[in-house]
Amino acid sequence: MYASVCTLYRQYCGAREKENDVFRERLQVANISDKVREGRLRWFGHVRRRSQAAPVRKVEFLTVEGKRGRGRPRLTWDEQIRHDLTELHLSEDMIYDRSTWRRRIKVKEIQGS
Repeated sequence: MYASVCTLYRQYCGAREKENDVFRERLQVANISDKVREGRLRWFGHVRRRSQAAPVRKVEFLTVEGKRGRGRPRLTWDEQIRHDLTELHLSEDMIYDRSTWRRRIKVKEIQGS
């Protein structure tokens, strides 16, 4: 996904051989993986603020039958969220203050020079 987005940046700028950071700075856009993490954490906060009886919360404890594919196992939703929280030095208790939560997970856009 990252490579595809960087290719689009290059096409938009009409250049071929520059570093991806140069394009992101020129277009004043954030890293795509950071934006995806922001969306994932926004959804996590939304889900966790719901009551335990809400259908979206019941899915958290759903188990899926069948085998996993070959190769390295992919991270589960819970494992990925734990990784994101650790990386940004956040705790689950912060989600109940929506304004603080949104401010802490927000990805800052690059300011052009």
